[in-house]
Amino acid sequence: MTALAPVRRFARHIDAATPPHRDRAVDALRALAIAGVIGGHWLVTALVPGSHLTDNSPLASMPWLAPVSWIFQTLAVFFLVGGYSAARGYRGGYLPWLRKRMIRLARPVAALVAVWIPVTLGMWLAGVPAATIHTLLFLVISPLWFLGVYAGLTALTPAAMGLVRRFGAWAAAFPVAVVAVTDLIRFGLHGPAWVGWVNVAAGWLVPYLLGIAWAQGLLRGRRVPAHMLAAGAAATAALIAWAHYPASMVGVNGAHISNLNPPTLAAVSFGIAQCGLALLLRDPLARLMRRPLAWAGIALVNLSAMTLFLWHQTAFIVVNSVGLLAGRVPGLLTAPTGGLWVAERLAWLPVFAITLSGLWLAFRRVERG
Repeated sequence: MTALAPVRRFARHIDAATPPHRDRAVDALRALAIAGVIGGHWLVTALVPGSHLTDNSPLASMPWLAPVSWIFQTLAVFFLVGGYSAARGYRGGYLPWLRKRMIRLARPVAALVAVWIPVTLGMWLAGVPAATIHTLLFLVISPLWFLGVYAGLTALTPAAMGLVRRFGAWAAAFPVAVVAVTDLIRFGLHGPAWVGWVNVAAGWLVPYLLGIAWAQGLLRGRRVPAHMLAAGAAATAALIAWAHYPASMVGVNGAHISNLNPPTLAAVSFGIAQCGLALLLRDPLARLMRRPLAWAGIALVNLSAMTLFLWHQTAFIVVNSVGLLAGRVPGLLTAPTGGLWVAERLAWLPVFAITLSGLWLAFRRVERG
């Protein structure tokens, strides 16, 4: 008990310093969404050495793991919370408001780029195979697509708010229809693959609009969120069973179709179900967040959520790079071929987390300016 006393005092300090109007449940949802993305990436990525490092996915060799992606693919919740927060924070003064938000996003990106440019140059000068450099840089840079989409939707917030004011939560039906038509062109009519990139904006606009509807008080109670959860889950199941969409909600190496890159109708319906579940969890989370210890952890994540998001793949690479010195470390630098690998990888998650906490300590102040 004595050892925990400083932690409890720190938690009480954070609890007391939190403004009374702060919606702690929203912050909890944001933290859970970030944790889902980070944990998912750490679980479904395996760097396997050979003539060069390759990026393997356990979902390719073990398709029965697809339900794991239903837990860790939490991007819709992040866009839901993003729409909610943007709508609650926008009070006019568009350009100053947008500038403040864009700077908040740009600072941690600039820090990441500033570190990885010399690291990349160093690897090249040291003779690291170009294919290995490409694999590592792809892992580091790939999360940036999310920030690009998020920034674009943030810039559209006033227009999106107007759309929700006119049509209510049904405003989200418009981008759903765009995604459905796009998928019909791609898969039903065998149209060009590039058409699918329309869904990058349309697909993530759906939860963003639902977040704005939430902020405007249009999703109160449990009835509508419960219908969202049930309808979204049923639609996703139908699309997987009868329309042959992939069961995995994340991309799988070598797969012909990815539900995420770009998002498909199955990813959108799954996201609607996730948003419904998130709204149903709001009250239980609000009660949990009244506990200082629980709130302190969530508050720390939210103070530098983008830092954690941007640097988690670097933490993963650092641990793998150290592991290379020891050879093919089980669960770290071995091909994901069976259930034993899953157990071994789970054992590495605390090591990834500790490494990420070190990077968080080093770069968290950049995000806050």
